[in-house]
Amino acid sequence: MTQAIFIAESRISESPVNLSISREQRIGWLLSLPAVLLMLLFLIGPIIAVVLLSFTDWQLGMKTFSWVGVSNYLQLWQDDVFWQALSNTFKYVAIVLPASVIGGLLIAMLIEARPAGKSFYRTVFFLPVMGTLIAMSIVWEYILQPDFGLLNMILTEFGISGSNWLNDRDTVLYALAGIGIWHQLGYNMVLFMSGLLAIPTHLYEAAEMDGVPSGWSRFKLVTWPMLGPVTLFVIVITSIKAFQVFDTVKVLTQGGPGKNSEVLLHLMYVEGFEFFRTSYAAAISVVFLFIVLLITVIKMRYMEKKVHY
Repeated sequence: MTQAIFIAESRISESPVNLSISREQRIGWLLSLPAVLLMLLFLIGPIIAVVLLSFTDWQLGMKTFSWVGVSNYLQLWQDDVFWQALSNTFKYVAIVLPASVIGGLLIAMLIEARPAGKSFYRTVFFLPVMGTLIAMSIVWEYILQPDFGLLNMILTEFGISGSNWLNDRDTVLYALAGIGIWHQLGYNMVLFMSGLLAIPTHLYEAAEMDGVPSGWSRFKLVTWPMLGPVTLFVIVITSIKAFQVFDTVKVLTQGGPGKNSEVLLHLMYVEGFEFFRTSYAAAISVVFLFIVLLITVIKMRYMEKKVHY
């Protein structure tokens, strides 16, 4: 009796339906194999190579290397320039993140509330995103020039003395952060506008029937909760982009004056391609990658609980 049941179950497991599912799974894996191989080759592979390289003493141009363990990381721990760059990077993110997220939301709401000229304003605010930041940095260099720059000329017209924005240790990081905010606002605006358009109109109608006045109350009860998932995405993307600041530092300040605008990615570039300390630059890259992954995981895990409705 038991043997008969076992044979029957075996026949059922070999039914055409199960075989077709298995065949579809094999075809699916086969079709996705090129994408998986490309991911391993161009994404996972370089990350593994950088991590392994950070445990060696290899320098650019050397044919041999030796394992040094955590020596590069210990050197990072004792490097004042690294800590200065890390501090400047966090300060930069702390300025750019809230300003560009809140600013992008305000601009999106103002444009959506305006019945005419939406396409024009969307184009104007999105133009900085379309331009390359290196080219735009050259324009900003002339705007922030201390003697004949546009910003100081405007301030002078209002009786305010200008500043040497990019060569003053007290203003250089704020100037770079201002450029970062200007470049990120348009991207965040588009994301928030897509979120606003996705909000069902019947929610506003229901709120109006319930006696919720327009303005702040309606935004707090309807708009903001419905924008939760979009806001989380904007925060994560903006954080990653802010941590990746490099172009403006390289073009405008080269980390100066006195390392007051030095950031992690620029320090990695200097160590790897100017001083040819490739393994040390790899260690900086690993630290940078760890910080970005940690912040992303924390935001996705703890903030997503507050964005559902």
